[in-house]
Amino acid sequence: MTLRLAPLLLIVSAMAQESRPALTAAEKEFEQSMSGVTLNGHFTRQDGSGLREEKYGIEKVTKVKDGLWRFDARFQYGGHDVKMPIELEVKWAGDTPVITLTDQPVAGLGSFTVRIVIYRGQYAGTWGGANGHGGQMFGSIVKSVQ
Repeated sequence: MTLRLAPLLLIVSAMAQESRPALTAAEKEFEQSMSGVTLNGHFTRQDGSGLREEKYGIEKVTKVKDGLWRFDARFQYGGHDVKMPIELEVKWAGDTPVITLTDQPVAGLGSFTVRIVIYRGQYAGTWGGANGHGGQMFGSIVKSVQ
């Protein structure tokens, strides 16, 4: 019985690998450098209330299709602690990935717009919510110890 299932498992495995989009060298680096990390940093609000800590855990990042990436993430900010997969556009400014989201709902948290630049273990960008709040965000990308 086991020997009869082996060809089927090989075919299913090959199909899964074939359906995965091809990655450029920069995309492979992005996928590897952004999987198993924590973004530790701060964010500001336009109301001038000062810096606030933020922490985003990213278990895994995978390319879904050209320009679209899945982030298996944990968001911890402002008393919220939510774990969820989220699909985000990633655009490229030369060799630099820019994570983008424009007026899109994020499960249970409201609608957001963000632009986050990722470069050499750091992130920085802007954010805004549907309620008129917004500001800047920045910090370090720390690889988890495995």
